[in-house]
Amino acid sequence: MSDGWLRILTLISALGSGLMAGFFFAFSVSVMKALGRLPPAQGIAAMQSINVVVINPVFLIAFFGTAVASVGVAISALRDWHGPGAAYLLAGSLLYVVGSFLVTIVFNVPRNDALAAVDPANAAGAALWANYLTVWTAWNHVRTAAALAAAAALSIALRH
Repeated sequence: MSDGWLRILTLISALGSGLMAGFFFAFSVSVMKALGRLPPAQGIAAMQSINVVVINPVFLIAFFGTAVASVGVAISALRDWHGPGAAYLLAGSLLYVVGSFLVTIVFNVPRNDALAAVDPANAAGAALWANYLTVWTAWNHVRTAAALAAAAALSIALRH
């Protein structure tokens, strides 16, 4: 891969990581807190709606596109390990792919799927909701921090 293409992929990965960090951050500091203040049935219904509308082309391009670009950056960093900024390239790529993308797939999405299956008005839904608010949000903090660290590492790599 030429240096020009690597710089473009790195820029896409850095910007995408920053964008996703902001998206996750908004959930951590406001959206989940606001939903947690609602009665369980309303909080569940609102989050169920959010989980449906978030699956849209703009979000999917940002989320998956950043992962694909980051994999390309990681491969390039490994191929040219002694090149300038390779450690930052690899670290930033892995932070996004593992800490944001895979955390989402492994920890957040299954909780979203479980929440989608409950009736917001029944007791089982309320019990699931209490756990969901705590555990889902904790994993959201992880992916927020990972995406922000990825953006930082990839930005540093662009300086090399």
